[in-house]
Amino acid sequence: MAKYRKLGRTSSQRKALLRNQVTALIYRGRIVTTETKAKEIRKIAEGLIAMAVREKDNYEEVTIKAKVARKDKDGKRVKEVVDGKKRTVYDEVDKTIKRDKPSRLHARREMLKVLYPVKEVPAEGAGRKRNTKQVDLVAKLFDEIAPKYTGRNGGYTRIIKIGQRKGDAAMEVVIELV
Repeated sequence: MAKYRKLGRTSSQRKALLRNQVTALIYRGRIVTTETKAKEIRKIAEGLIAMAVREKDNYEEVTIKAKVARKDKDGKRVKEVVDGKKRTVYDEVDKTIKRDKPSRLHARREMLKVLYPVKEVPAEGAGRKRNTKQVDLVAKLFDEIAPKYTGRNGGYTRIIKIGQRKGDAAMEVVIELV
């Protein structure tokens, strides 16, 4: 018996399809797909969530000094003239950052192998490249999704059958995070 479903695709197409659907599931929380794809997506997604639950508190907070550009009341950088050239004025600020311990860093990199980068476009700025922002799905896994499932041993997703698709009568399901 095979350890996975081939889904009628080559290995590269299958990997891309599953990565895409796992990314959509974690970003949106629920997706509609066929039953066989959902069963494969469940394996990957539950592994990622279990990894996030295991490593969610495995970091240390470190205070560092950072240079930040000084800004005026309009939010623009303050510039001063030095030797006939305009230079931005910087202030030193203490920032607290999370530094991953080695096992959490490894988990982060394993998640990044599976998840595609996601760009979020706000509705009012649609069509403008400047308004898009990168969504950090790994941070979402560690900060939002993992704390919900700390007391749970597996079973992070739910598959609900919604009926057959009209075109080819494939069983459609909704897969969602519990």
